[in-house]
Amino acid sequence: RHRLVLSCSTQLSGQMACAGGGTCYGDVYENWSEVLSDINPYAFAFVGTGLAIGLSVLGAAWGIFITGSSLLGAAVRAPRITSKNLISVIFCEAVAIYGVIVSIILQSKIEHNEPAVIRAKPDVVNTIAMNAGYSMFWAGICCGIGNLACGVCVGICGSGCALADAQNGALFVKILVIEIFASALGIFAIIVAIIMSTTASFKVE
Repeated sequence: RHRLVLSCSTQLSGQMACAGGGTCYGDVYENWSEVLSDINPYAFAFVGTGLAIGLSVLGAAWGIFITGSSLLGAAVRAPRITSKNLISVIFCEAVAIYGVIVSIILQSKIEHNEPAVIRAKPDVVNTIAMNAGYSMFWAGICCGIGNLACGVCVGICGSGCALADAQNGALFVKILVIEIFASALGIFAIIVAIIMSTTASFKVE
């Protein structure tokens, strides 16, 4: 078994007591579960919320960069394509909106318990907080990476749509159908992220 040499938090009678409930001997964690249990669950929740919006905006920006550059370049030779191909940019922007929605939902679930509740039920509070933290972290990962892939996919499809439309206007609607399916990938990601975070709650009654 691998031994993880990391610093611990508090020294008690020759042993190091980890903040999350695990026990460290000297400066060594025995396994990965002790490492993860020593990380504050609220850190997982905030990181997940940040990744949801950050990666989604990154995907939207990447997609707009790809489709926008092709659109502007093709519009030099065929100015007629400019207005209707803006729908590709709108699809990319929608990816960022998906991330905003999920991050707002996740942020609204981050709550603190009353000190009296923490003192009365420390184990229950810790278990529920870890469940909520992990749920929100992976919900943010699911939403962020899904929307990152969606934004790039929509951007590439939009780029091809602009170039094809500049060459032959009859191809626009046909390629637009493909772009709509590409945009739906981000909706799948936010649906799963919302379902994952549905039961996440830090509050103990």
